[in-house]
Amino acid sequence: MGAVMGTFSSLQTKQRRPSKDKIEDELEMTTVCHRPEGLEQLEAQTNFTKRELQVLYRGFKNECPSGVVNEETFKQIYAQFFPHGDASMYAHYLFNAFDTAQNGSVKFEDFVMALSILLRGTVHEKLRWTFNLYDINKDGCINKEEMMDIVKAIYDMMGKYTYPVLKEDAPRQHVEVFFQKMDKNKDGVVTLDEFIESCQEDDNIMRSLQLFENVM
Repeated sequence: MGAVMGTFSSLQTKQRRPSKDKIEDELEMTTVCHRPEGLEQLEAQTNFTKRELQVLYRGFKNECPSGVVNEETFKQIYAQFFPHGDASMYAHYLFNAFDTAQNGSVKFEDFVMALSILLRGTVHEKLRWTFNLYDINKDGCINKEEMMDIVKAIYDMMGKYTYPVLKEDAPRQHVEVFFQKMDKNKDGVVTLDEFIESCQEDDNIMRSLQLFENVM
């Protein structure tokens, strides 16, 4: 969870540029293939102000001039933040979580709605979004293999900051401990309710959620 929010808050900070007036903003938006919904509508749907949405849009357009981002571009952006590891698999899973329509592209609306949850959503909203990330096949529950895939992708992304300092079987050990704790009824899968309950019992997870509440 921390990796998700930290990367995109860094991306936002990195992409801040001097403000432009309203006319320039509107002219800028006519040059893209996809124009986002009206800022007023997005303001009502998210926890961002209109001004914050303008800043986020400029940053998004700077990386994605067409107004949409595909998975390959998403991976390239993520690779910049994790040069010492392989972020491609984690970026793949994360892209699928952002691509709510599952059509192979992420629009500004998709990006900002997810960011709104991750940065300023309630604890339940953040945990529900994270559950969706781990639920790779979108069947409404997380099995041990799905959790292993995500955790392994995180370890690979961190690269030399985890290997060889930690043993090679560290991801599997991590998953065994977490899955045993989360699978309350021992039926081999973790439901949304089990996931939320388990995360709320873990102080480390709760601190990572609170860390980004005031990042903007």
